[in-house]
Amino acid sequence: MADFNFELVSPERLLLSERVTEVVIPATEGEMTVMANHAPTMTTLKPGVVTVKTAAGATNRYVVFGGFADILPTGCTLLAESAVSSDEFDRASLDKRIAAVKAQIDENNHSDEHLTRLEQFLAELTQLNEIVVAA
Repeated sequence: MADFNFELVSPERLLLSERVTEVVIPATEGEMTVMANHAPTMTTLKPGVVTVKTAAGATNRYVVFGGFADILPTGCTLLAESAVSSDEFDRASLDKRIAAVKAQIDENNHSDEHLTRLEQFLAELTQLNEIVVAA
C-alpha cells in the first residue's frame, strides 16, 4: 500500500511526523479517510479521534479538540487547537472542557450566532465523551 507524509501538530508540540498509509480525521462535515494521492483539500476539524496507520503497520490514536487539516496528494498536516495521544488522554480534562462551555452558554450575553457555535461545540465534546467511554 502506498504511504505518504503525515504530521500532527498542536501549539504545544509536534505529536507525530512519519510515513503513514492511512489517516482517519474528524472533519467538521464528517469523518474523512486520507490516503496517498488524495485530492488537495483543506478542512476544519471538530473534537474527535484521529486514527493513524503507520507504514510499519502500527495503529495510533490521538484526541484532537478542533483545528485544520491540509491534505495534499503527497502528505497531510493536521494543525490541532489541542491534541494528545489517546494513551495520555485524561477524562477529567474533557469533563472540565464540557463544564467550561456549559458555563459560557449560561452567561446569556452572546449573539445568536455565537450561542449556536457554543452549543455545537458542546454537542461535539459530548459526542467525544461518549466515544471515549465506549472505547
